[in-house]
Amino acid sequence: MRALVVAILALTPICSANSQIAPRGDYHQHLFSPNVAALITGDSAARGITADDLIAMLDSAQIQRAVVLSVAYTWASANRPTRADEYERVKAENDWTSSQVARYPDRLRAFCSVNPLKSWALDEVARCARDPQLKRGLKLHFGNSDVDLDNPENVAQVRKIFQTANDLHMSIVVHMRTSISKRRNYGREQALAFLNQLLPAAPNVTVQIAHLAGAGDYDSTTDAALGVFAEAIARRDRRMKNVWFDATTVVLHDIPREKADLVARRIRQVGVKRVLYGSDARSGNPAPREGWADFQKLPLSAKEIRAIAGNVPPYMRK
Repeated sequence: MRALVVAILALTPICSANSQIAPRGDYHQHLFSPNVAALITGDSAARGITADDLIAMLDSAQIQRAVVLSVAYTWASANRPTRADEYERVKAENDWTSSQVARYPDRLRAFCSVNPLKSWALDEVARCARDPQLKRGLKLHFGNSDVDLDNPENVAQVRKIFQTANDLHMSIVVHMRTSISKRRNYGREQALAFLNQLLPAAPNVTVQIAHLAGAGDYDSTTDAALGVFAEAIARRDRRMKNVWFDATTVVLHDIPREKADLVARRIRQVGVKRVLYGSDARSGNPAPREGWADFQKLPLSAKEIRAIAGNVPPYMRK
């Protein structure tokens, strides 16, 4: 990952019609401890990505603040064999993220993360709520954790996590796209399950749906899922009151015009005031500066771009 950071910092300046506009925040970021970087890359010498690295990337993009979503759930991934020490590893990664973010309290906010289907998940959410750096929020990754929204037991367990986060005043950022590798169903029906069964369990906290309800890029299943939320907003469904969307990695430099038109139309349907910029700057993804340049390729007006750039979710206001 050291090479990734070096490459990110060496990017050339943005050139676009809106280059003078910088987002107030990057609302989908991660740090990687050396241990989790080694797990992901298979390189025991992996350095990871630290808070210092992230701050340098933000400075390069003229972005002041970011939310750091812990990747502790990676130790309990459904895509790997279960480890006897997985909970200890999860706690260690959450704690490492906390200690990193504490070095830049005016610029970074940290969210705890868990695999919500694990027996220890509720205990870890409660533990994180006692940490001064992690108490603001919770990151859930349905794909990595293999949350199947067609499985009533899975939904019931995640609902408990939502209820607990709500009770502890923890915002939620959720990668709700179900597992691609395990070929879980995803689209309209699964988004309806999220709307009808999970959102009501967290009525008083911010719920941020990552990647415009997808997994990055923008395909037909993502559009079907996002369409459910657009319809709910149009009919003034109260369950959508505290719901935001980040457009992280949805717009890449080579996005086809038809897809760009569709994404812009959906953003207008959910409302530009609900949309957040995020870059998820790690291997294979653009850095914050490059990602913002890509995002501005959407056929949105300068006014709409400025609105999105200026959006600040509630969890960053306290």
